[in-house]
Amino acid sequence: MKIAFAYPGQGAQKIGMAKDFVDAYDWAKEMIKEASDASGIDMEKLLFEENENINITEYTQPALVTACMIMTKALTDEGITPDITGGLSLGEYCALVASGAMTYKDAVKLTRIRGSLMSNTVPAGEGTMAAIVGLGSDVIESVIKDIDGCTMANYNCPGQIVITGKTEAVEKAMPLLSEAGARKVVALKVSGPFHSPMLKPAGDNLRKYLDETEISELKVPYVANCNAELITDSSVIRDLLQKQVSSPVMWEQSLRVMAEQGVELIIEIGPGKTIAGFVKKTIPEIPVINVSSVEDIAKVKEALNG
Repeated sequence: MKIAFAYPGQGAQKIGMAKDFVDAYDWAKEMIKEASDASGIDMEKLLFEENENINITEYTQPALVTACMIMTKALTDEGITPDITGGLSLGEYCALVASGAMTYKDAVKLTRIRGSLMSNTVPAGEGTMAAIVGLGSDVIESVIKDIDGCTMANYNCPGQIVITGKTEAVEKAMPLLSEAGARKVVALKVSGPFHSPMLKPAGDNLRKYLDETEISELKVPYVANCNAELITDSSVIRDLLQKQVSSPVMWEQSLRVMAEQGVELIIEIGPGKTIAGFVKKTIPEIPVINVSSVEDIAKVKEALNG
């Protein structure tokens, strides 16, 4: 069976994620320690004790990578490995670790830097994002094309798009999108205009850290966010990750690429079931199983042996 590993982005995080893995496996405790060393954050405290930092971008990103990669190791230790990987925004870093292009430690270290750059590049209040439910991307694109400073951020699935940009531009677009027939237009609680051209300096600043990071040959291909292409050549990865910070996330298109590649099962690795929801609306013919607890590993084994 052809398997894809898929990883969620920011917003999926929660206190206690991966706790049962850490309780069950000594190597998971070691991975927490490695993440603390790589990020300079007390990862055990961040993941398992009530705190505000878990929802602050600079902390959220390395925390999610830590939790998702612990869950991934539990799967691969059982002999369950991917034929293709992908991840939504931040999740692309997990996909790269699972594909063998980047080490776990480097992904944790880079995502802390990435989170900090994404939060601090645009002054607070100057940029924002909004989710649009129930409108096609072509309609949204036509509504916002004449609004300077408002662009597409995420093509999540049919009928769910996120826009981004200057606060006044996004606020101008929201009522127009409601008038155009959107079922729901929701301002997002975010610390900046993620995936907008306003974040280009963040990507440019991230590049020097990417250049210092070793990128290995891909063991399995992955689908990149900014072009929804199947990547087999690791020499383009730094360019893609630099561009990804300020480019729209083409997740719906990425899922379709997985389907075209003959994927028969998608394993969503991480807290929540955001990816599963997007899969069901985009490629409903492909089953998806979420792995966020030790118990879920048995469900995957059952599905594969069934």
